[in-house]
Amino acid sequence: MFRKTLVNILFTAFLLINTSICAANTITAARVWPAQDYTRIAFEANQPIKYQLLILQNPDRLVIDMEDVQLTDVLKSLSSKVLSSDPYVKQVRAGLFKANVVRLVVDLKGEVKSNLFALPPAGDYKHRLVLDIYPLQDDLMAMLGKKSDEYKKPSETEVANKQKPIVEPLPPDAGTPDDKVALPTIEPVIAAPNLPIPTTPAPNTPIESAPTETPSTKNDQPPADNKDTPLVNKQDERLITIAIDAGHGGEDPGARGASGSREKDITLKIAKKLKDKIDAEPNMRAMLTRDGDYFVPLGTRVVKARKFKADLFISIHADAFTNPAARGSSVFALSEKGATSAGARYLAKKENESDLIGGVSLGGRDPVLAKTLLDLSQTATINDSLKLGKAVLGHIADINKLHAKRVEQASFAVLKSPDIPSILVETAFISNPEEERNLNDDAYQDKLVNSILSGVKKYFASNPALAKTKVAQE
Repeated sequence: MFRKTLVNILFTAFLLINTSICAANTITAARVWPAQDYTRIAFEANQPIKYQLLILQNPDRLVIDMEDVQLTDVLKSLSSKVLSSDPYVKQVRAGLFKANVVRLVVDLKGEVKSNLFALPPAGDYKHRLVLDIYPLQDDLMAMLGKKSDEYKKPSETEVANKQKPIVEPLPPDAGTPDDKVALPTIEPVIAAPNLPIPTTPAPNTPIESAPTETPSTKNDQPPADNKDTPLVNKQDERLITIAIDAGHGGEDPGARGASGSREKDITLKIAKKLKDKIDAEPNMRAMLTRDGDYFVPLGTRVVKARKFKADLFISIHADAFTNPAARGSSVFALSEKGATSAGARYLAKKENESDLIGGVSLGGRDPVLAKTLLDLSQTATINDSLKLGKAVLGHIADINKLHAKRVEQASFAVLKSPDIPSILVETAFISNPEEERNLNDDAYQDKLVNSILSGVKKYFASNPALAKTKVAQE
């Protein structure tokens, strides 16, 4: 009897040790980034995560199996991080599917597109598994489709004779696997084949909806040397469109200040204020590449601006340096022939690493993006960017010391639009305690926004033909 009991104890101990060894990987963090553009769910672990994905319908849901992973409180509490306002995700359920396999079921609010990919360690992050969920049709394309339908002007007779569509009842459920079970129970499903783990990701973030274009006949302030020169010709009836890019976001926090301020938070506040100021102008409108705390790939920011037919692109940032005494504002434009200084080269390299830290998947890359990044015939655009940068830099000099007194250039990925004058504004050094306080101060932010807008207006006062040329091409 004693021997049998001892054997059972040893066998149980062996199973526990073996299970511990097999399920050696632990999810140390799980994050949910909801946005109107898309929702991102990210898992972080000490080792690469082995995974399988299955997409199910009726109801719509995504099933992710994680192999050799322990079911911890981090995973069990993931559903509490899903907001009721999330446009795509209803809830997330976690449970042990079988030995050493954790199953996650993401219940959806409707049919979606999804992209699941792994990321190697980058920045402060370890190994990550990222799930991006976005709509089947982005808001911009839906708006354009609606606008196209409005141009089809049917006659009154056609409207009167238009018949209501015949709606046939849906067929009964054909035996789709049902996952409506009580938590934490997870239903078994047919395992999908292993998916390859990409090494260099970049999700195709959907485009936010555009504000409705309205004609404007009111002029902005004319240049001092010619009081009769408007920014936009009255007969053009087109608002000047300015794309505002809040640097970093979501998984990519950007630089950090001595007091804990995050670059991604400050740039978003400034970007929103700048948008409000521009929208208040009678002949201008603005769009944001991101309007919340979520990650947008660098190339996708360019694509967004081009789809909105932006006249200008302004990327807002707050620099950091190892020496807290470093201070001052700077403005940068694109260079195809190398950086104008070592500092500009260093900054471009650091900003271009945003995709590595934020995490992008090449599998989701927009075909328009490849054309945009490969089109280098932009000498004229760079010249216009330098003019814009000079005008903005001159006005920023009225409120802050300049780190560089000229517009510097380097190969910034976010400035690579071939047909939109683009600048990157380093508002101040967030690593400098005094400038960090200024960047968090509402009054200073207002001064900064006003100076950028003044520079934009000065640029258009000297280059009024730009908007008219774009109107003629549309």
